[in-house]
Amino acid sequence: MSNDEPGEYYTEERWQNWLNRLRDEELDAEQEESARLLRNLQYDTAIAVAKILTDHQNDTIDEERALTELTDIQEITLEEVEFDDEDAVILLDGVQTSLLCVLYAGKEFVAAGPAEGTIGQYIEAATVAEDEGDIDDALGYCVQAGTMLIDGQHLDLEMAGELDFGPVAQWVNGLESLQNAMSDPEFVEEEG
Repeated sequence: MSNDEPGEYYTEERWQNWLNRLRDEELDAEQEESARLLRNLQYDTAIAVAKILTDHQNDTIDEERALTELTDIQEITLEEVEFDDEDAVILLDGVQTSLLCVLYAGKEFVAAGPAEGTIGQYIEAATVAEDEGDIDDALGYCVQAGTMLIDGQHLDLEMAGELDFGPVAQWVNGLESLQNAMSDPEFVEEEG
């Protein structure tokens, strides 16, 4: 795919296709089909982010273009969505929370490069900050962990699996999606 035109990495139409699928489903967090649909939506967005980052690292697109594309994806995917089903709103909010960290990490990486240290150190710092009620710092640590992931470090999935439910766990879940997208960007079927 040629990415000569802005918006070719991810479009409003692509996001709306996913939202339409969510509206057509009776989402239930306990059902595997619902969980898979939400995972695929998140992964599809992470793949678009990974393609932008890869093209930037390969000098196919410059810093300004990469940041513009990431901002476009952020504006599309993080806007508030109206659903009649309150459960769907809650489940989609979880995906959006995960994607927030992915997008911020991508932008931080493009603008400033990777942080120093290890992903594990930053995730641990994020959990401490979260425990202390310092959510902005917790997000900042997760974003820095994401820059190192983009640079080639690996997120310890066992450590990620041990996190207590909360924003840090959701942000790390987003980073897991980005790690998968960076290493093996499979096509995700949009239409059911």
